[in-house]
Amino acid sequence: MINVTRLNGKAFTLNSDLIETMEKTPDTVITLTGGNKYVVSEPIEVLIERIAEFRRRCQIFKVED
Repeated sequence: MINVTRLNGKAFTLNSDLIETMEKTPDTVITLTGGNKYVVSEPIEVLIERIAEFRRRCQIFKVED
């Protein structure tokens, strides 16, 4: 899950595992696998870093076999 901000300034949390595409048009448009689209204020580079950080944090809880 990552935090993002709508253009009106309202923050919300998005399941990053459901992101299919991110486009700069010039605003950032996130399209989920279900077809929902969200326009957010963060640039794509920031979103990629947030996704990577979320996945790094998840690895802490991974159980080794």
